[in-house]
Amino acid sequence: MTNRDRVLGLGVVVLWGLNFLAIRVGLDHFPPFFFAGLRFAVIAVPVLIFVPRPQVPWRWLLLYGVGFGILQFAFLFTAMREGMLTGLSSLVLQSSAPFTVLLGAVFLRERLRGIQLAGIAVALAGMGVIGWDRSHHAALLPVLLTLAAGLGWAFGNLGSRLAAAESAGPAVNPLHLTLWMAVVPPLPMFALSALTEGPATGWHDLAASFSMSGWPAFAALAYIVLLGTIAGSGLWTYLMSRYPASTVAPLSLGVPVVGIAASWAFLHETPSALSLVGAAIVIAGAFTATSAGRRTVSTPSSEPRSVPVEPAPRLVEA
Repeated sequence: MTNRDRVLGLGVVVLWGLNFLAIRVGLDHFPPFFFAGLRFAVIAVPVLIFVPRPQVPWRWLLLYGVGFGILQFAFLFTAMREGMLTGLSSLVLQSSAPFTVLLGAVFLRERLRGIQLAGIAVALAGMGVIGWDRSHHAALLPVLLTLAAGLGWAFGNLGSRLAAAESAGPAVNPLHLTLWMAVVPPLPMFALSALTEGPATGWHDLAASFSMSGWPAFAALAYIVLLGTIAGSGLWTYLMSRYPASTVAPLSLGVPVVGIAASWAFLHETPSALSLVGAAIVIAGAFTATSAGRRTVSTPSSEPRSVPVEPAPRLVEA
């Protein structure tokens, strides 16, 4: 990877790490289900008008949208609204990486290497440390909700992978696929918000966000859409198109480092020492589980050639 692209990768890490601060600001103003729907609706409207739909089966696009867009953010935003620390949520959400590896083995019959199984075991042990620590602070439920968000994200990863594998015609543009995923969540999330949060609550809060007291929430929404999603995902897609997934994906393990540091600095959230130990264990395990990379094998009839192993699942922004 060139120095320029390393700088771009670190820029994405910073954008996504700070994205959790924007989510916290937004959740202080909007109810969680409405905020999740609003986040995707702002993207979905121009996508429907200007971006051609990728020629992929609808069932996999829906799985991508339901897993990544609905399940992930319904659980994550609820967890943060229920007291999950902002920085810690950026870490626990990385559980999507070992979950993706496991789901790939179960549903796609992808072969797991021993090093991946060891990494998954280490990551799960780290999650256990965090859960045990949080349970002693009467805050286990937000951790479990965030783990459910990671599992939802993992199902979304399967949908994305299957959509790309079964595309009709030319290769799928990854950015177009990501943008069209945003078309799926808004209506279900708004319906869920109306049923559980009240039919007018979110819209009233949206109107209030245009006032002098509500502008931080509007600014947070703008950051999530423009910088966290469009700029961050665009740069990430560019890097993924130039380098192997095993080279790019580990960069995102810096996201919780930025998220924890930023929440510590700006929100005065101080995670316990035990939670930080668990965080380090999770990052080490996730890195191991998603760094299978490529290996070289020899064939009788040709020179040694590189045969790709299943690519590492993307660890991407919230």
